[in-house]
Amino acid sequence: MKKGIGLGIDDFRKIIKEDCYYFDKTNWIEELLKDRTQIKLFTRPRRFGKTLNMSTLKYFFDVKNAEENRKLFKDLYIEKSEYFKEQGQYPVIFISLKDLKKNTWEECFFEIKELLRNLYNDFYHIRESLNESDLKEFDKIWLKEKEASYDNSLLNLTKYLYNYYKKEVVLLIDEYDNPLIVANQKKYYKDSINFFRNFFSMALKTNPYLKTAVLTGIVQVAKEGIFSGLNNVITYNILKDKFETFFGLSEEEVEEALKYFEMEYQIEEVKKWYDGYKFGEKEIYNPWSILNYLSNGKLQAYWVNTSDNALIYENLSVANMDVFNSLEKLFEGKEIKKEISPFFTFEELERYNGIWQLMVYNGYLKLNQKLEDDEYLLTIPNYEIQTFFKKGFIDKYLIGSNYFNPIMRTLLEGNIDEFGRMLEEIFLINTSFHDLKEESVYHTFLLGMLIWLRDKYEVKSNGERGQGRYDILLLPLDKKKPAFVFEFKVSKTIKGLESKAEEALNQIKEKQYDVGIKESGIDKIYRIGLAFKGKKVKIKYELND
Repeated sequence: MKKGIGLGIDDFRKIIKEDCYYFDKTNWIEELLKDRTQIKLFTRPRRFGKTLNMSTLKYFFDVKNAEENRKLFKDLYIEKSEYFKEQGQYPVIFISLKDLKKNTWEECFFEIKELLRNLYNDFYHIRESLNESDLKEFDKIWLKEKEASYDNSLLNLTKYLYNYYKKEVVLLIDEYDNPLIVANQKKYYKDSINFFRNFFSMALKTNPYLKTAVLTGIVQVAKEGIFSGLNNVITYNILKDKFETFFGLSEEEVEEALKYFEMEYQIEEVKKWYDGYKFGEKEIYNPWSILNYLSNGKLQAYWVNTSDNALIYENLSVANMDVFNSLEKLFEGKEIKKEISPFFTFEELERYNGIWQLMVYNGYLKLNQKLEDDEYLLTIPNYEIQTFFKKGFIDKYLIGSNYFNPIMRTLLEGNIDEFGRMLEEIFLINTSFHDLKEESVYHTFLLGMLIWLRDKYEVKSNGERGQGRYDILLLPLDKKKPAFVFEFKVSKTIKGLESKAEEALNQIKEKQYDVGIKESGIDKIYRIGLAFKGKKVKIKYELND
């Protein structure tokens, strides 16, 4: 009987107890122990196994239920390691901040107090060992009293545990940056950063009760923002070469899983859909998508539909022309060159390059090659992420999900007049595209739509053909289908739309942008001239068959 797929299970004990397929990452424990840095921060995209790995650490180190937990590691890598002697040797504090998603600081702080109360409740058994002073502080947190020292709560808990067990404490903080990302989005960042700066610093800075601390998150918030005064936090982000494969899956791990579930014949398609991430110098697969694929056997987008991408959407909605020009290159499958800092500041989101930082650290763009200093060549990593740009960028900011399929259908069926009418309707009802002035904006808009015909067409942009450069060319993979040549013009007036559309159509013919297409075996060619003025559209076309 084959093992099950533990979809959505991020608790190591449950994965093992329910006999789920487990990608053995316990060599991570050995590497962590070999690495002598006391405080480590790992930043990776969401759903790349951060919480499961932290849960694994909890069950490995925790002195509580040590013998029972020891059985969980039977036949895993760490059981055969000399470092297995560290199993069950330390009190462990495990706290996750991933659910702190509130609209106001007051609501967030209420949840923080509840989170800390539950954490203290987990260690209620040590309460009677506390002296009178510590007992008062413990109970203030446990009872969520207003005057409790919440800033000091983690530091104090490490002290209580150290005194009780006479052992140093392992501190695990999962998704440390989530409340800061939400706070920035909801406009209470200042209150949030003021609290968490003290909260983390108290627990991590020269804490004599600490054995080690491991933190995870998506981005490394700049030290001046969150780890002020802490020089002992070592960050292992997607730019670094150490610990690359401990989050996400290597190709060998994916191939082994496909073989186990008798699906290895699909490896090339799986690679196309879910590979392409790069941590350090290692190619990585998305584990959430792989597990979903193993579960139902269908190649489709899983990861991009699992989370609120509001921060990315928000930045796309106010993006300038530099961003849209770069997006156009990405849609074409090209690389773009951007500066990617190892640190992240929310202030960067106010500038044009902030969106690229956000997309890289969230896993939507791949660091293809480092150039110099902090400059990198970026690409879309795989087919699944391309669907994010369709659903996130096109559906939300360009046309909406109710319009994409119908307008594409009218084009492919040769109903060009209706295509032009629907295009104008899209402009009229869409309020996010408010800067419709330059031809390049319209070009990016149309290319962003047409790029999703790649399963049926070769989509080309600004290519040389005949005696000039066309705007967009669609060449059918099935030569029985028609080809489409587009040329765009922007009119200064509404009255000038007609003549501009004619000018665009004539340019296609005069400069012979469709030369050689019929010779390749394609019989039908639509020449389409489009003229724009704000949200008004005029279309002229000819069918050459």
